[in-house]
Amino acid sequence: MSTPPAGPASTLITNIGELSTQNEAQGPESSVLRDAAVVFEGERISWIGAASAAPAADAMIDAGGRCGLPGWVDSHTHLVFAGDRSAEFEARMAGESYAAGGIAVTTDATRSASDYDLTRLLLARAAEAAAGGTTYLETKTGYGLNVEEERRHARIASTVANQVTYLGAHLVPAGADAEEYTDLVCTDMLEAVRPYVQWADVFCEKGAFTEEQSRRVLQACRDAGLGLRVHGNQLGYGAGVRLAVEFGAASVDHVNYLTDDDVAALSGTWTKWNAAGPDAGGTDASGARTPGTVATCLPACDLSTRAPLAPARKLLDAGVQVALASNCNPGTSFTSSMNFCVATAVLQMGLTVSEAVRAATFGGALALRAHTGEDRDGKRAVGSLAVGHRADLQLLNAPSAAHLAYRPGMPLTGAVWRAGQQLGLPPR
Repeated sequence: MSTPPAGPASTLITNIGELSTQNEAQGPESSVLRDAAVVFEGERISWIGAASAAPAADAMIDAGGRCGLPGWVDSHTHLVFAGDRSAEFEARMAGESYAAGGIAVTTDATRSASDYDLTRLLLARAAEAAAGGTTYLETKTGYGLNVEEERRHARIASTVANQVTYLGAHLVPAGADAEEYTDLVCTDMLEAVRPYVQWADVFCEKGAFTEEQSRRVLQACRDAGLGLRVHGNQLGYGAGVRLAVEFGAASVDHVNYLTDDDVAALSGTWTKWNAAGPDAGGTDASGARTPGTVATCLPACDLSTRAPLAPARKLLDAGVQVALASNCNPGTSFTSSMNFCVATAVLQMGLTVSEAVRAATFGGALALRAHTGEDRDGKRAVGSLAVGHRADLQLLNAPSAAHLAYRPGMPLTGAVWRAGQQLGLPPR
């Protein structure tokens, strides 16, 4: 009789001074364990509790009293690109205002880059994000803007990112008819990218796509079986939030300019979720725990464009689930530092440390519908630490998460595990 294969090796991480679990069944202020430990088996978490009660494991790591957090979940990035837009940034800092048309500069450079170069650049950016504690990320197309390039960028993105969003409706290319291009986004381009993407997005904004054009894109992509997201209310008041709510989008991102009606509409999508209570568990057959439309705030972009910071405090107070994401892109937010986004949310947006950490972990997972074991790609839940979830953990070189805002800009990420594997970080 053959010997059965050995089970997955286990790793105990103990002596964690403060462990922020962000478990769905807890509010942000009650999700912290002291003097804690975590056990990984393979890619999953198999045990969490007091360090004094930790079971034996094949390997043991002493956290030395440092703070432990879930890996960041970055739910909004644009990482497939080539070229440089630092001159545009300098001009904006000198007083020019941001407009959507700058995307065309990146489109030209990205179309000219080889598959090898785009893949190399994407891998390097994903590695930078991981070194900063990001263990799960989404990225978008949108710098191709024709059928072949959008397909190429979607294919390349799918080899690196955890989830990929189709953003053919990023900008109408120079010289193209807006109505004809919108039709292309809804037909041949959509068909070309479909094998590689899980989501579709549209830039519903002055200078990009009108409300009616955006509605056509969302309808076509929903009919094709894609989940929906919306770039909305970034440059001014508009239809983005209304469309996101109308179509049941998983998130509406930017949300700098919101009316009271916009906030109320977003809040209404969370009525069943909030009424079910924190101990209701996962989604039930009646849909009582079906997530609503997450408001994704992008503070690094707001600072780079000198836009009003998104009203995250008002949204949270209204019962809207909020995510923080980097919006890493070459024009308006060339950073993947979620630490920076969390610090900004605390220092300038009115969030508590616990709320900001939750928005950058569980909030991002909600926006990607990756917060339970039933997420879209069938993998284990991310964004929180619980038994059975994917073993994504970061240790800070600090005793508490408060240091993210208390010591802004400091390189606090000390160790990162993704799916149970410790990542090699560059030396400090």
